[in-house]
Amino acid sequence: MSGIYIHIPFCKQACHYCDFHFSTSTKKKGQLVEMLGRELELRKNEIAGPIQTIYFGGGTPSLLSSEELESIFQSIYQNFEVLDSAEVTLEANPDDLSEEVLKMLNDSPINRLSIGVQSFFEADLKLMNRAHNASEALESLKLAKRYFDNISIDLIYGIPGQSDKQWNENLEIALELDIPHISSYALTVEPKTALETFIKKGKIKPVTDEKFRKHFDILVHKLTNAGLEHYEFSNYGKPGFHSENNMAYWLGKAYLGIGPSAHSYDGKTRSWNVANNSLYISALAENKIPQQQEVLSLTDSYNEYIMTRLRTKFGVNSEDIHRNFGELYEQHFTMEVQVFLENGQIEKRDSEFHISEKGKFLSDGIAAELFYFND
Repeated sequence: MSGIYIHIPFCKQACHYCDFHFSTSTKKKGQLVEMLGRELELRKNEIAGPIQTIYFGGGTPSLLSSEELESIFQSIYQNFEVLDSAEVTLEANPDDLSEEVLKMLNDSPINRLSIGVQSFFEADLKLMNRAHNASEALESLKLAKRYFDNISIDLIYGIPGQSDKQWNENLEIALELDIPHISSYALTVEPKTALETFIKKGKIKPVTDEKFRKHFDILVHKLTNAGLEHYEFSNYGKPGFHSENNMAYWLGKAYLGIGPSAHSYDGKTRSWNVANNSLYISALAENKIPQQQEVLSLTDSYNEYIMTRLRTKFGVNSEDIHRNFGELYEQHFTMEVQVFLENGQIEKRDSEFHISEKGKFLSDGIAAELFYFND
């Protein structure tokens, strides 16, 4: 089974921390939606069906009109076999979710919303230059629950000036609203973003690693005690509400990325579209796919397996390593993992190796230490 990712590269305004590809001008939105349909048609034979997940990301997919959304779905269903039970997710901003929009989304094939709340505090939202305010964050969720059962929200921790008490309150509000899935990320300072500029100029004080660690520990404790499973480093869900789209990525399943800057993976090759709306539109108008490709080596695939699986509840399986990558890689892993077994950051359960509670916050760094590097 496979997935389709649709990148909608438009936003009302630029968040200070964001380095994703998007435009604040929607002049070319109609043209781009038309070319999304064309790309879907041109690439219909690239992945084997049936399609298990469809994910609208961005950017801000909730800026799509009902006609634009219907056009994209028509292209998907005309060119691909889609399971009746497919998870169909749309990312949305709180300020877009009026009752009229929610009714429209509910009438479409969309059955899951991922809402970019980020924080329930006005000061946090202003610092990040979010398009919504704290009141809209709360009201959008109350309204969305009337139309959708499967709702996820994004929350950001480690925001400059955010106290432990405020972070705790963010989580308590989400739990009081009975949100079944929460994705939570540390506020990362990405190159060439407004946030990086503000920090360099001394307008914003950077957050310490200790603060990030404290907020992460609060996050894990609060949500797991409330019955949400910490099934991936940044994701928490009630039973039956884990993100199938994200799970497919972490388990190495094939997916097709449609739209400017979208990435695709077929199990052996990774490709990515040009991150430029005008170039994307002009190329597709000539029935050309504006993308670059990279064939993954065995070492690349091994390193990706280690990175993605250590972040999840599934962990790394030494038998999988032997079967999929060979004895050399299994021996390398067995040797390198010993130090983490000894210091308690990784736990072994039969042939499976899992990040322990002690090692969770450092999981990406631990994974990097287990990578194989060719001489």
